[in-house]
Amino acid sequence: MPHLTSTTADARSTGVRTALGVPGYAHPLVAPAQWAELARPGTPLDWVVLDVAAGPGSRPDPHCLGAAARLRTAGVRVLGRLDLVHGARIPADLLSDAHRYRDWYRVDGFLLDRCPTERALLAEVRRTIATLRSTGDTAHIVLGHGSHPYPGYAESADQLVTFAGSWSAYRWSQVAEWTADYPPDRFCHFVHGVPRGHLDEALRIARWQGAATVYFTDHTDGGGRLDPWETMPGYWDDIVSRIGTGVSE
Repeated sequence: MPHLTSTTADARSTGVRTALGVPGYAHPLVAPAQWAELARPGTPLDWVVLDVAAGPGSRPDPHCLGAAARLRTAGVRVLGRLDLVHGARIPADLLSDAHRYRDWYRVDGFLLDRCPTERALLAEVRRTIATLRSTGDTAHIVLGHGSHPYPGYAESADQLVTFAGSWSAYRWSQVAEWTADYPPDRFCHFVHGVPRGHLDEALRIARWQGAATVYFTDHTDGGGRLDPWETMPGYWDDIVSRIGTGVSE
């Protein structure tokens, strides 16, 4: 289990409302039932990521248009996935993709995947976020670091993904001390390979570490060969029922 003092653990596990952030399923043509499930009333969703074709694609996709529309009707926030390539993405290309997501799919914001973590690249990421917000001042921006970045990144976005990895790593992970200066709804954790019998433990870790947006799946990355997020976990109903209870004990 992560090492936290009892005071920190008590403070972080009280009054934290957990919700699901879905990193993005396979194309709606391939997984129509899974996308339909996301629009079911009462599902405790924070947001769902739409990745049409490693970005918005070259033209509007009718299946993705339908999936995004159903989620909006259900009151679910939809984010477009933009790949920062650890800071190597050309800004003009990124902005072009953002406009396509906005114009075609009416997304509510963006997940900036493979976001840099270093202090040296913070100013560049801030400029990118400012440009993205110019496409819509209510854009919800999530930085997909996958690990704890330099603390300054927390001042620039709505949320940060500070863990994305395996259950074997997550159950022994430690939270960066600086995250205690921010509310839990600022942080997201994505964990793959979580056995059904360890869902409650995974939720406790997220709450103790101060992450209010989570996604757990029993699928694995196959040693880096597979995308563990592209299909719904086998225990989806269990996750929904646990998180749907709202506040932790």
